[in-house]
Amino acid sequence: MHAPTESHWAAIKHILRYLKGTSSFGLHLTRGPSLSLHGFTDEDWAGSIDDRKSTGGYIVFLGTTPISWKSGKQRTVARSST
Repeated sequence: MHAPTESHWAAIKHILRYLKGTSSFGLHLTRGPSLSLHGFTDEDWAGSIDDRKSTGGYIVFLGTTPISWKSGKQRTVARSST
């Protein structure tokens, strides 16, 4: 950047503090018969009784170690399942 502002420096300091505090975190990969990549996903359709919104999520495994996952409720109401 040619002209960083105070907010840019604050963001950089925030990122550096985060990295310093999480430097010992990591994924524990164990030796197994294979390091295959598997992904699973699931959705419910209008499962919330209160607002009829759908909830869904996914998880991805490398071997037996989960490496990525997410779940959440949709922002809008589904009108069709297709």
